[in-house]
Amino acid sequence: MKTRLRPLWLLLCLGALVLSCKETAKNTEKAQGANEQETAYYTEAFRPQFHFSPEEKWMNDPNGLVYHKGIYHLFYQYYPEDIVWGPMHWGHATSTDLVHWQHKPIALYPDEHGLIFSGSAVVDVNNTSGFGSLENPPLVAIFTYHDMKGEQEGKNDYQTQGIAYSLDNGETWTKHVGNPVIKNNGYKDFRDPKVFWNENTNKWTMLLVAGDHMQVWLSDNLKVWEQVSEFGRDKGAHGGVWECPDMFKLKVDGTAMEKWVLLISINPGAPNGGSGTQYFIGDFDGTTFTTEQDGAKWFDLGRDNYAGVTYNDAPNGERIFIGWMSNWDYARDTPTEKWRSAMTLPRTLRLENMNGRYELFNYPISQVDMLMDGSTTGRSMEMAAGDTTQLALPSGNQTEIKFTVTRPNMQLILRNEKGEALNLSLDADGEMARLDRSQSGLVDFSERFVNGVQEMPMPHLPEGPIEVRMFLDNSSLEVFVNKGQYVMTNQIFPTQDYTVLEMVPKGTAPLAITEMTVRPVARIWD
Repeated sequence: MKTRLRPLWLLLCLGALVLSCKETAKNTEKAQGANEQETAYYTEAFRPQFHFSPEEKWMNDPNGLVYHKGIYHLFYQYYPEDIVWGPMHWGHATSTDLVHWQHKPIALYPDEHGLIFSGSAVVDVNNTSGFGSLENPPLVAIFTYHDMKGEQEGKNDYQTQGIAYSLDNGETWTKHVGNPVIKNNGYKDFRDPKVFWNENTNKWTMLLVAGDHMQVWLSDNLKVWEQVSEFGRDKGAHGGVWECPDMFKLKVDGTAMEKWVLLISINPGAPNGGSGTQYFIGDFDGTTFTTEQDGAKWFDLGRDNYAGVTYNDAPNGERIFIGWMSNWDYARDTPTEKWRSAMTLPRTLRLENMNGRYELFNYPISQVDMLMDGSTTGRSMEMAAGDTTQLALPSGNQTEIKFTVTRPNMQLILRNEKGEALNLSLDADGEMARLDRSQSGLVDFSERFVNGVQEMPMPHLPEGPIEVRMFLDNSSLEVFVNKGQYVMTNQIFPTQDYTVLEMVPKGTAPLAITEMTVRPVARIWD
């Protein structure tokens, strides 16, 4: 969780009961000030149609991503009484394909130790914890307790780590009687445990953030932990608090070499303002992570991909990522009424060696393709300098746009009949992408929402054909350049669907586009 919002707690304590009574299931039409009316399921204004969002109320960080017995579990930070941040629980949803989701009852509630902040979950296959058996190994959730009373009293040990277990594949949970299993060793921000099985030591590894660096802990049984190292005091970006660590091993594409990847979210301090996620590529010997990397690398240069983590025990060794599609600069102010926040599309991660530089690619999982008509034939076109081509968007803000271009020097503008426009500029020669959402729709709900034109450096694009792929959902646009080498994720709130994609070449050279498709994306909610 995010300390920046904690001053809200006093107001929440006084007003949560009143605020919760004011929540309605009414829809406000995208045109401002329209009459309220009952809506069909998941059709409220700005409601995502193919991204996960809660049925109602507030959501933030994904938690406890784990796969077990054919089920992908998605837990998440959840406040069931209001659409602004409040006392944190773990919400829960499940899926068999990471595309369609089933809502489940709340998994973890606050207790005498505190609120339930972010964390992870594992399958304790060998029953090291003793919570289950070899025949029925437990799911074990590891999370941060946040003691609000301790924080209000000015203490600095109000965050500790707890565990809970499930013997029915996540349907019900029992908290460990020995909680907390890790007490605070003097850090105001001491949270977000990511746990995985460590093959080098045959122990459990826990990553914890402590202020602006990370600690590594080991355990035989998930109950008793020992700190063995730390990382990051002199590495990476330090413009804000570190959060939501994750670490995993990936093969470098086309080789037998393996490298370790460390994800660290940071708030504030992202290049385009507010929240963002940096990554490090290095080595892990079972106790200590090291890297030769200079400076921060950024997972996503849009403003709305934060606190993302990956699945433990995903099939076939895949490394699958989900992020929270928001930014703490304006997360509690976005113009939705029944619910607030969505998750990114699940993404597959892979590692490439780009002329001696390791780069982390993130790209929508293949299962997303099932939502689109695979029979669509791509068209080719050549555009001279100064030309403007307009393509209709028959499915409006529920569309995939994909094409291939040798050198992407162009503007892509999404427009609607109200004159709202979202402008994406790709400048391969200048090694930069820019996104301007200042005229994209509703933007005045927060003075921090626009924050100027966003910039995404693209210094290492290959010379050959480049794929550009965009997913437009009701209130978001995800852009993937070169199969996820460069990525931008952003929320948008147009008051009417975009109806046209306008394409304009930049510079003096003609623009050759192949495999151009504009396809509807099916809704995932029944």
